[in-house]
Amino acid sequence: MIVPMNTVSTTASLLQLSTEVSSRAVVPVETMTYNAEAEQALLGALLLNNPSLEYVSDYLRPEHFSDQIHGRIYDAIQRLIDRGQIADPITLKDFFDKDKTLEPLGGARYLIDLAASVVSIISVSDYGRLIHDLFLRRQLIQIGHEMVQESRQFDIDVPATHHIENAEKKLYDLATKGQFSNATVHFGAALTQAIQTAEIAFKRDSHVVGVTTGLIDLDKWLGGMHPSDLLILAGRPSMGKTALATNIAFNAAMAIAERPQDGANVAFFSLEMSAEQLASRILACESKISSDKIRRGEIRSDDFPKFVEVSRRIGSLGLYIDDTPALTITTLRNRARRLKRQHNIGMIVIDYLQLLEAGGSKRNNENRVQEISEITRALKGLAKELSVPVLALSQLSRAVEQRDDKRPQLSDLRESGSIEQDADVVMFVYREEYYESRKQPPEGTEKYREWQQRMDSVYNKAEVIIAKQRHGPVGTVKLYFDGKLTRFGNLTDSEKVPGY
Repeated sequence: MIVPMNTVSTTASLLQLSTEVSSRAVVPVETMTYNAEAEQALLGALLLNNPSLEYVSDYLRPEHFSDQIHGRIYDAIQRLIDRGQIADPITLKDFFDKDKTLEPLGGARYLIDLAASVVSIISVSDYGRLIHDLFLRRQLIQIGHEMVQESRQFDIDVPATHHIENAEKKLYDLATKGQFSNATVHFGAALTQAIQTAEIAFKRDSHVVGVTTGLIDLDKWLGGMHPSDLLILAGRPSMGKTALATNIAFNAAMAIAERPQDGANVAFFSLEMSAEQLASRILACESKISSDKIRRGEIRSDDFPKFVEVSRRIGSLGLYIDDTPALTITTLRNRARRLKRQHNIGMIVIDYLQLLEAGGSKRNNENRVQEISEITRALKGLAKELSVPVLALSQLSRAVEQRDDKRPQLSDLRESGSIEQDADVVMFVYREEYYESRKQPPEGTEKYREWQQRMDSVYNKAEVIIAKQRHGPVGTVKLYFDGKLTRFGNLTDSEKVPGY
């Protein structure tokens, strides 16, 4: 075979370059990602001056040290100081004599050498930041190695996007927590956090913990939407579940200006409606102009100043809408992590659950129920990982329409098993007005007058049925509903039904 001259020249050049590179002394990148002297200097300074621990204890952990023995010494120093004891070579000697950890370095004498070699304690915070930075670099190298290995293992059922999403998750964990996985939490720390949460709720006038719904009676039942909770909001078509979710998201974002502790930046994943449609609904609610009229252009010239005023007032809200259709749960999770990192979102809304896809490889025996199970488990995991409430909308089966009483039940959830099991709260939206309006008898009859009375009693009213709540009671909350503005609000005291 005849090879073109330019190919021969290129090949020769590549071979020559390869030989030159291989002949150089290449230092492995791992050798540049630790500094034993910085670790020794930090430990010596801590042994000499215990109060200096406060400069590094907020972020530096034993596992951040490249030398495991140094990590053990740091852990022992930290534990003694936390107990109110002095941490120095004398108090640590007996501990390490029994532990035998320091034998490779000369035993307890190594502690004395660390303290004796200290030049200055002023640089403790600088040493701490350097050790932590080098730890992060080692983790980045490890992620890079894993990415290379995973990418080389070709599997027809595992696309390249799966590896990208997996790498993005690891990088997110590293960026936000400084480590790959969550550490276990001691019960005492969890108990302290629970007491602090109760104290925060006690001090707030609204007694809301977490994110407010903006609806007084609903907040009373739920105590707000709690971090790490998965809340399911379900209903039949035309009940207003999207409207209620939009109102809640808007109220939470609005609350930041008035009550920052009750509000949150919100990520709204709208798989059914476009961002423009959601914005039109909010514009209609705030301007008191029907969204249907806005859509059809039936507005007056003097309505536009209202739009300008509303836009000026709410345009900068921390409400982020992603209207990408047919999202996979993995993509949604990665986008949520990114929004958490970039905009510190405190709540996630998903409209709606059945439009999500599990993603990954499809098995022949996999059905939709199993796929929904995977999605709900992932959403609950996302709520815990980001420590935010996740409000996911869900459809109901048509079994509701077959009953005389159309109020939904847990068994009406479509693919109900996993949704009911994984959710912390399950709520149903029900509007009797919707069903009653379709029973209109001929005008002028006795039945018409009876029907008119029933319509008056349910007009502009809705129910949120709390069918499951891990943290509190179940029951029914009465709300106001304006169909023209697709807006939910609080009922006045005179409108409330006794017992609610």
